[in-house]
Amino acid sequence: MQLNERLISLLSYGAVTLGIALGAFGLVRGGSLFIALGTAGIALKSRHFRTLEFYIPLAIAIALFVVAIALPRGR
Repeated sequence: MQLNERLISLLSYGAVTLGIALGAFGLVRGGSLFIALGTAGIALKSRHFRTLEFYIPLAIAIALFVVAIALPRGR
């Protein structure tokens, strides 16, 4: 169980870092998708805690994913 949570942590933080890097280089849609996936992974880590600490970050991640999909193409 410890290994799974550690792997989820590393992948989530990696996805957020990659998303920030992609956004900085101009790929805003891809960056937003990676940030949303990373945020969802971080929220899934806290599913054993209180419900509010789980559902609010998960709702923010889902909303960011929806906004990233709805972004118009800038080209």
